[in-house]
Amino acid sequence: MQKIILSESDKKILTEHAENEKPNESCAILFGKDNLVSEVFLTKNIDESSINFTISNEQLIEGYKIAEEKKVEVIGIFHSHPNSEAYPSNTDKKFMYSNPVVWIIYSCINKDFKAYFLESDIIEIPIEKE
Repeated sequence: MQKIILSESDKKILTEHAENEKPNESCAILFGKDNLVSEVFLTKNIDESSINFTISNEQLIEGYKIAEEKKVEVIGIFHSHPNSEAYPSNTDKKFMYSNPVVWIIYSCINKDFKAYFLESDIIEIPIEKE
């Protein structure tokens, strides 16, 4: 995976979700095909934490069902960092191994999005506009 394509409207949805969930991290599942995000599925951070997030099993199952019904794939996981930069924490890195999709992180401090993918190591990939 060399890039992820995220529309300005999806960025707006994710930014508003991140701001509304502060002081906690927000999270979402990203649907699409061929590196293009076609839909954002906002989820609840059941940890209610400013430094961790967990999407409930119920919402994960619901997300995969929606993806199957719409004939798209889960191509990414989104979460926000309310108090830090958009760089994977040690916890994020650990979970990237078990969720090998693109991880998009939004920094509420810098107001920027960054995308990461785990290959043999974690690499940053560009986010392009639709």
